Amino acid sequence: MTPAASAACRKPRSSAAGIRPRRAAAAIAVAVAATVAVLVATVASAAVAAPVQRPFVLMISIDGLKPEAVLDAADHGLALPNLRRFLVEGAHARSVRGVLPSLTYPSHVSLLTGAAPARHGVYANTTFDPLDRNDRGWYWYAEDVRVPTLWDAATAAGLTTANVYWPVSVGAHITWNLPQIWRRGTDDDLKLQRALSTPGLDRALGAGLAPYPGGMQETVADDEIRAQYAMRLLESKHPDFMTVYLTGLDTAQHHSGPFSAAANATLERLDAVVGRLRAAALRAAPGRALVCVVSDHGFARVEHDVNLLAAFHEAGLVRTDPSGKIVDWDATPWPAGGSAAVMLAHPEDSATRARVASLLARLAADPANGIARVLDADELARSGGFPGATYLVAFREGYETGLALDGPLVTAPANAGMHGYPPDDPAMRATFLIAGPGVPAGLDLGDIDMRRIAPTIAAALRVRLAGAELAAIDWSHPGG
Repeated sequence: MTPAASAACRKPRSSAAGIRPRRAAAAIAVAVAATVAVLVATVASAAVAAPVQRPFVLMISIDGLKPEAVLDAADHGLALPNLRRFLVEGAHARSVRGVLPSLTYPSHVSLLTGAAPARHGVYANTTFDPLDRNDRGWYWYAEDVRVPTLWDAATAAGLTTANVYWPVSVGAHITWNLPQIWRRGTDDDLKLQRALSTPGLDRALGAGLAPYPGGMQETVADDEIRAQYAMRLLESKHPDFMTVYLTGLDTAQHHSGPFSAAANATLERLDAVVGRLRAAALRAAPGRALVCVVSDHGFARVEHDVNLLAAFHEAGLVRTDPSGKIVDWDATPWPAGGSAAVMLAHPEDSATRARVASLLARLAADPANGIARVLDADELARSGGFPGATYLVAFREGYETGLALDGPLVTAPANAGMHGYPPDDPAMRATFLIAGPGVPAGLDLGDIDMRRIAPTIAAALRVRLAGAELAAIDWSHPGG
């Protein structure tokens, strides 16, 4: 018999010795069971605590998109299947009340910050330039924005961002940026645009595509090219937050008015662009793509220009040299489309203020001049627009601010359509459509304030947007 067999056949020395192995086995079994229970509980807890995936957010702006163009598309002879999908698959506003002035640049900054222009720092499209030294330069530079944008908030949270042509984006905190800027519309503008973009980005994205358009190329055909770059950027870089700006509708409506044949044809092409962009987002971020479509303002038809600068020149408030160049001023209008701020070189000068008040009262008294009302500084402060202005001249629909320095006060219009009227004008109402994870299908939000859009996007991205003046939309209580 082997030693092992001999050991196996030995009898226990006592009954107590036979009990110890059984107790040990039982103890091991209890310990194993407890360990398994802890592991199961840990796994279950981890499953409960596992974070929900952060959505990818694509924010598309269609400049000048009136809400009724989507809501009542058939009434306007429009076929917009992709935009109207949002009405069924997500939430939409009946209208968005914008900011003062209802211009592209201040509105687009409000869409990114949730703040009014007086707070965010971009007061109009063009900077105030009474001596015309800046060649009618625009607010291109992100450093003019005084509160955090969604790009800033996303970057601070460690997210990646991308942008194609959104206004006020030069120098912004954006991971992959194709900003909007122009000067003279020459080939040198393209060099400037490339120099201010993420290095090499447009060329890296553009293999096999048409050249990326310059800043003064703003037709729907240019939108279609930029959208191709946007889709490649989305699919190759997979940003967490992306902005895309489409400007062809605004261009068409300035040229031919809202709901003209040309404007409608443009919008139908942009509807197809939105469909392609949304499809690209769903492919790039399956199950977590949140897509929203916004606009900055509505549009009204124009029949007259009102050359306020000529009236101020004639009154001696603006002075020129023999060549006609402005060399000095006491008070001057700051054009804003359907309105104009009035700036005083010395706001404390009561005599000049009285001269300006008298001039504006005389102009407003004649209905042919198209002035609906004149807001004073206190009213402007409450409206959140043009801090530092003494007055705002608000025109009736059909009239816009002209730019002529001399000649008749009222002349033929430079545009067939315009915006920039006070935001309480129903024709200036903007658009908000959104669909994706967490957004109830078929939800009608009614009328909303534009400043609620940015905090709503921030909430979706789970980032903090300091500076927003209103709360995000709560999908369970959207009116709150």
